[in-house]
Amino acid sequence: MKIITPEVQYGFVNQPKGTFFNHSGWPSVCKDDRGVLYAGASSMRLSHVDPTGKNCMWLSFNEGQTWTPPMIVNDSYGDDRDVGLCYLGDGKMVMSWFTEAPADFMQEITEYDFYGEAAHELICGWIDAWKKLPPEEYAKLDAYYVKVSEDYGVTWSEPIKIPVTCPHGPSVCKDGTLVFMGKQYFDEKAIKVYSSHDSGYTWEYTGTVYPSPDIVNDNMHEPHVVELPSGRLLGAIRVHAREGKTAPGELYAIYITYSDDKGKTWSTPKEIPGVDGLPPHLMVHSSGAVICSYVCRTSGYRSERAVVSYDNGETWTEDYVLDHRVKGYPDMGYPCSVELKDGAILTVYYQPHPETSHPCIQYAKWRLNNKALLND
Repeated sequence: MKIITPEVQYGFVNQPKGTFFNHSGWPSVCKDDRGVLYAGASSMRLSHVDPTGKNCMWLSFNEGQTWTPPMIVNDSYGDDRDVGLCYLGDGKMVMSWFTEAPADFMQEITEYDFYGEAAHELICGWIDAWKKLPPEEYAKLDAYYVKVSEDYGVTWSEPIKIPVTCPHGPSVCKDGTLVFMGKQYFDEKAIKVYSSHDSGYTWEYTGTVYPSPDIVNDNMHEPHVVELPSGRLLGAIRVHAREGKTAPGELYAIYITYSDDKGKTWSTPKEIPGVDGLPPHLMVHSSGAVICSYVCRTSGYRSERAVVSYDNGETWTEDYVLDHRVKGYPDMGYPCSVELKDGAILTVYYQPHPETSHPCIQYAKWRLNNKALLND
């Protein structure tokens, strides 16, 4: 596979300073029919695991050059994370996320000392409050949700429970159907596909992705799916702890799978050769190229990346190194991409920055190497 380091313009979606709550992660990005960009992430956090996390959204009206202050779309009693965003058209949007109950990690967060004694006292106070929550509030946690907006993200529906979760949420097909490939942790621990025909208000089971012989269901995580121009569905799945794979560079991989019957049945997943990273986000470029964004967290090679296919995912010929500025702290990644009006690509991700040291939401703006494939 050809390794490419393109010319990149870097910038920030959000870079909080002067606050305890400066940790952000797991972003997504989409674009509406007016050209407005939307980025979402779990933000206003103390750390990687933290029930103070909120689902925030930022807007850009100038192709990502500048972004609005954060807007809080969701804030529950638990850890709200893995924000997915999908624009459907006519002002309709869907935000997906999952929330984790404080009881799942109370011991872990009481041991945090990132900000000293003052922050520790805050955390212990929150834990005391969480212990007094009524049962009906705890019942809303450890669950997966979507919200629907019909006015370009100005107002949102009440949370709607769904059976699966994934970092970047559902995708919209040409006929308006929403397709959601996600992990069903609380049941069979399987990768399943659900569809919605009413803009995300209701969901129905569509199909299951069964593992290849070298992996098991519980080692398939954080998938994403898109519709190709042909109508075929292409799915990509984070896979780890595979049979016989123990060396650095072998621990994490991305597998792809296809469906030609609108998600009812899926091909046996197969590995994208040479990809050392996770998790995937898929985007179909106007040129026809399929872009799979991912992060490599292997020590010495940490970088935000994107692998590219020119034959609808059959082969992957180019691997773009988009941002290799992080040398140490591995809490980074989950890149996702959107095409700009001139064919350039904006990839949004989270990672530490030398100015702040904590993970914040950043972007890289870049172009495909093969100019002949661009429609400009």
